Amino acid sequence: MRMSTRKLAPGKRNIVGARVTEARSAVGMLQKDLLAHLQLAGMEISPPALSLLEGQERPVSDITLKALSEILNVDVRWLLGQI
Repeated sequence: MRMSTRKLAPGKRNIVGARVTEARSAVGMLQKDLLAHLQLAGMEISPPALSLLEGQERPVSDITLKALSEILNVDVRWLLGQI
């Protein structure tokens, strides 16, 4: 399966977007799969919003950050680039 690559340079609205993409890709998860997991966790996020988040063009709330960490099975500190 071929995944498209980002055509635009990353934005400056969050610091976790690139790590979310990295972790999601590492487990072979598509954006639509991550969206489904987020919805099951009670996070209402649209496909364009997730794309903007991964592109670092959308801020990320602490609640969403925690859900992403749990869904992707990574430490929040790793998403934040601290470890």
